[in-house]
Amino acid sequence: MTSAVPSPRTEAGTASPETAAARNGRRSLAAALLFGAVGAAVALLSSRQEWASGSATVPGGSFPLAAKGSDVTGVPAALAIVGLAALVAVFAVRRAGRTLVAGLLALSGAGAVVAAVLGAGDSAALDEKAAEVSGNTAATIGSLGHTVWPYVGAAGGALILLAGLLALRYGRSWPSMGGRYERDGTPRPRKAARPVDPERPEELWKALDRGEDPTHEA
Repeated sequence: MTSAVPSPRTEAGTASPETAAARNGRRSLAAALLFGAVGAAVALLSSRQEWASGSATVPGGSFPLAAKGSDVTGVPAALAIVGLAALVAVFAVRRAGRTLVAGLLALSGAGAVVAAVLGAGDSAALDEKAAEVSGNTAATIGSLGHTVWPYVGAAGGALILLAGLLALRYGRSWPSMGGRYERDGTPRPRKAARPVDPERPEELWKALDRGEDPTHEA
């Protein structure tokens, strides 16, 4: 009776746990970088767009007014910058520090979402502009309307939050930017001293500048 022999194709097609973990780490790393960078860019772009509009009553009629996202609240843009910095810092730290930074990244995204959603119905910025235009501190905005940009900013914050969650889940397997530059404490071998021609004073001075003894013979 002939025993079954595993097919080479089957063995080649089966990935080891280490290979699968490395593949998942690379994919999660690429996804986190993409989500974090795009989310921060979207949140910052949203803060520069018009979030609300209305009109203020002035002598002779009404005056149209508009408020950008930065006029309504500066929190989403600030948290987008914090999240972007945390995304970069994830690769500069290790172990517990990486977990803390990944948590900060996730919290930045969550905070940006909440601030953008709350700002979607806020009329305080337009009320202040209405008071300035009309000269009446008690004046408020009329015909208030909102755009879709606050929710676009919230979507950007959600992407930052997703990048933070990926960092919390897979960050321990990601590489560190400082690892390759760290020294292991092993002293570097000294280069052999170049022979110095005693008849040339400039070479003697150069040897002294290098910390070599020009009178020592190899």
